[in-house]
Amino acid sequence: MNVSTDARERFREELRACLHVARWVDEVADAAPFDSLESLLAAASDAASPLSPAEIDEALASHPRIGEKPTGNGTAERFSRSEQSSADAEDPELAAAIAAGNRAYEERFGRVFLIRAAGRSRAEILAELERRMQLDDAAELAVVGEQLREITLLRLERMYADAAWPVGVAA
Repeated sequence: MNVSTDARERFREELRACLHVARWVDEVADAAPFDSLESLLAAASDAASPLSPAEIDEALASHPRIGEKPTGNGTAERFSRSEQSSADAEDPELAAAIAAGNRAYEERFGRVFLIRAAGRSRAEILAELERRMQLDDAAELAVVGEQLREITLLRLERMYADAAWPVGVAA
């Protein structure tokens, strides 16, 4: 494998850690290289707008449940651990309520509850979980797609905030 192939695959792996959707990774990687964080974020947002129901399922397969500690030491797992940290993360009553809410959500919608946890307390997450349980399937699917986009853009910002530009290599 030559250097450009290594760089291309490393960029694709970094993208997958932000949003594990093959079509999205291909679309963003194909638009590379990016001359600024803003251009990367714009391409990433456009490629994720909208995500199909199958792509949402694909992305959710790599997300841990809210309140559960991700296993592994990959980039995506490190992001999840950081995103789910909050001042009330160890509150046993909130943890039990979120676990019960996760089960109810999964029974109702057939997928894990996903929310941009970064910057939110567990109490805020629980309130949003309870609110979203009242949504119909289509409305909730749209919210999940938006939450995935928000998570993705935050992860890209963290990953490339101090990058030397341009980032990525042309496919």
